[in-house]
Amino acid sequence: MPKWGMVIDLETCTGCQACTTACAMENNRLPGENWQDVLFYSEGSYPNMKLSWLPRPCMQCENPSCVSVCPTRATYQTEDGVVLVDWNKCIGCKYCMVACPYGVRFYMDEKPVVEPDIRAAFPGEGQRSWNPPFRMPDEYEDPSKGIGIQPKGVVSKCTFCYHKVSQAPEGVADLDEANPETREFTPACVRVCAPKARFFGDLDNPESKVNELIAEKGGVRLKEETGNKPKVYYLSGGGAPVVPGKRSTRS
Repeated sequence: MPKWGMVIDLETCTGCQACTTACAMENNRLPGENWQDVLFYSEGSYPNMKLSWLPRPCMQCENPSCVSVCPTRATYQTEDGVVLVDWNKCIGCKYCMVACPYGVRFYMDEKPVVEPDIRAAFPGEGQRSWNPPFRMPDEYEDPSKGIGIQPKGVVSKCTFCYHKVSQAPEGVADLDEANPETREFTPACVRVCAPKARFFGDLDNPESKVNELIAEKGGVRLKEETGNKPKVYYLSGGGAPVVPGKRSTRS
């Protein structure tokens, strides 16, 4: 059984947000509710201020605090280590949103992040919160895994494109856009990354590219002090990817 993980090279990432757009299209996201967010922040002061950025997906933690606080066990971890939300069990209590130290969960039944509210243009049917024209095929939807059109009154999050990666050939070390055999199973954010700053593979496979990069370039994880043990690693030239206290340009 693989243990899927992601590596993001901050020295290569250009902050283009193609990952954000691809994820939104693949996973039926509302404008502004970005599972694959890119946070922009400033370093220094004027006139020597420098703009930097940090891509921030769900960390898919090995020890996820969101799982332990869920009163209905709607948030759970699969055998291959991916943290998902069962929309059939979620009651929208938001405990998981409070417990997550990375701020990567969303509750849709609130004021829209971006106006005008696009849900009015594409109203939902039945339990669906909305019905965008680019929605994924019905056969991909699986509410028990938080995949598809988000129902009303539930929490959502990045799934590592689980509807794709869970179908990958057995025993593969990496899921790569450049490999015809694994292209269709590669997460959307990894597939569209123009500067090739994202890598996805099996952290338990010593031959995987993700393991090679983590070892050779000193991969680091966010908020190690929480004990969550993220499965998303950053390459930043050996330094910490975000220095506490930097002023964010995001409201």
